[in-house]
Amino acid sequence: MVKSGVIFMFMGEYRHSIDDKGRLIIPSRVREDLGNQFIVTRGLEGCLFIYPKSEWDNIIQKYKQLPDTKDRRYFMRIFLSGATVSELDKQGRVNIPAPLVEYASLEKECIIIGVDERLEVWSKDRWDGFIDENESNLSEIADNLFASSLNN
Repeated sequence: MVKSGVIFMFMGEYRHSIDDKGRLIIPSRVREDLGNQFIVTRGLEGCLFIYPKSEWDNIIQKYKQLPDTKDRRYFMRIFLSGATVSELDKQGRVNIPAPLVEYASLEKECIIIGVDERLEVWSKDRWDGFIDENESNLSEIADNLFASSLNN
């Protein structure tokens, strides 16, 4: 994402709590970059994705260019049906709709991570499981991702 001529990305890991009303504090470090309005939707691997409005618009434009296949239709149904335009309240919280809370199995402790153009919201248990399952393979994953560029 480019912001004011500078390449920008979300990064970092933050731990916050979600309350009984589905309100989650967004880390103060990322609020300005997230913007006044942003999109919360179902993500992959059981987390939620939060996109700045400008990045969401870019994603939708890319999806519209894809051929009208069964996979595209199925993906778009699930991805868009969970999407909601959101804003922060005065305390820096976002209200996560109940179906998204349920989808991501969000309970008291949540993990918010920056992943380039988006934030991801994970339940603590799912995030810990993801890390445990993949951390030992990080070197192999890096080799697979960067092997072709290293050979050039």
